[in-house]
Amino acid sequence: MSKDKNIKNEGSCSSYNQLEKLKFMIPSFIGVILFMCPISTAEGITIPIAILSNGLKHHLESILPTILLVLVLITAAGTAVTKLLKPGFIVKNRFLNSLFDVTPIWSILRFLAAIFTVMVYTNQGIPFLISSNTGGLVFSDLLPILFSVFLFAGLFLPLLLNFGLLEFVGSLLSKVMRPIFNLPGRSAVDCIASWLGDGTIGVLLTSKQYEDGFYTKREAAVIGTTFSLVSVTFSLVVINTVNLGHMFIPFYITVTIASLLAAIILPKMPPLSKKEDVFFDGTKKESDEKIPTGFNYVSYGFMQAIEKAKSQAFIKVIFIDGFKNVLDMWLAVIPIVMAVGTIALVIAEYTPVFKILGLPFLPILMLLQVPEPIAASQTLVAGFADMLLPSVLASTIKSDMTRFIIASVSVSQLIYLSEVGALLLSSKIPVNLKELFIIFIQRTLITLPIIAVIAHFIF
Repeated sequence: MSKDKNIKNEGSCSSYNQLEKLKFMIPSFIGVILFMCPISTAEGITIPIAILSNGLKHHLESILPTILLVLVLITAAGTAVTKLLKPGFIVKNRFLNSLFDVTPIWSILRFLAAIFTVMVYTNQGIPFLISSNTGGLVFSDLLPILFSVFLFAGLFLPLLLNFGLLEFVGSLLSKVMRPIFNLPGRSAVDCIASWLGDGTIGVLLTSKQYEDGFYTKREAAVIGTTFSLVSVTFSLVVINTVNLGHMFIPFYITVTIASLLAAIILPKMPPLSKKEDVFFDGTKKESDEKIPTGFNYVSYGFMQAIEKAKSQAFIKVIFIDGFKNVLDMWLAVIPIVMAVGTIALVIAEYTPVFKILGLPFLPILMLLQVPEPIAASQTLVAGFADMLLPSVLASTIKSDMTRFIIASVSVSQLIYLSEVGALLLSSKIPVNLKELFIIFIQRTLITLPIIAVIAHFIF
């Protein structure tokens, strides 16, 4: 059920002592700095968590492949032992049981991940699976990033989640998020962290909030598939891939406008509109956020935040719960990304599936007067496999406008199976592969005309 029910109206904020106020303010301030404070670096705009992650990845560069291999093999072995032998120390332990006792489909994906990982690690196996464009790309380029991001995000996410920041922001922004996006105010933190940081951080935040009873199925699905945008840094990589790095500012403004409009329109369409407004435990949502008599949005948010922070044990939250978060992400998510990402990239690289699926967009591109529409149509659906693929395929297109449109659409499409899509599937957020593909197509149909119109003004 919604945890907001546990907050009691205890009167004025002045009834709290200085220590109780600081217990909310200091951890939350550190969390905001780590996850939401933009920092300019030589590579572009990023956030402290990303800097820490990149530093760790660079420091462990020589041994990271071995670490990743061990993690994937532990997951596969743990799943096999749990399914076949059902040992008591796993079955009776809530955390270990949830980690290893998974559905048959997830079990198969974990075993495939182990096979793919061993092949890539030893450079022995089926060439199209270990190619630098398929399994090699996922293992060498994506998994090291996820490993380091998961470590710091898992440990420090409680600073955003557990010490009252979401309660405070939720009260302040309920008048904005609810009427515009039909989402609770606290979801603004997920959205900002995703936009400034990385889509993976947004998915982790959303999944955790959903499991803890703060979001309904509909809200979690909408946030996870609508606001988990890639980082500013990766957006810079995308626009440079199509040789338009000098147009980054208009490119990112275009992506932002298209993504915001998609965030308003998409939740009103199925499958997202059909999701139930029930919480993780099955409890139905009873009412929206309301401010009790005698409070304003600031004072009520402050009171909720302090009440939340008061009940938290800092050491346990960060070092015990945080480390469990890290293990859960390392062992549950990384193998799924390896399996799903490799399969999706193999389909994109070695079959005409995505090119065929892109043909229905040809009339739309022609109607929008996009230059070289045939070449452009072959790139649009490829983004479902990996967000960088459309830009790579478009890099040989002569028209600057077409390359600009493809790059902008690829980022606005948001859902790609080599990372964010696999994370969504492996999380508790209630979306399946079919729904992700439908949402991906919907996002493409919504954002493409918006981006094309803006592109005509720019070019």
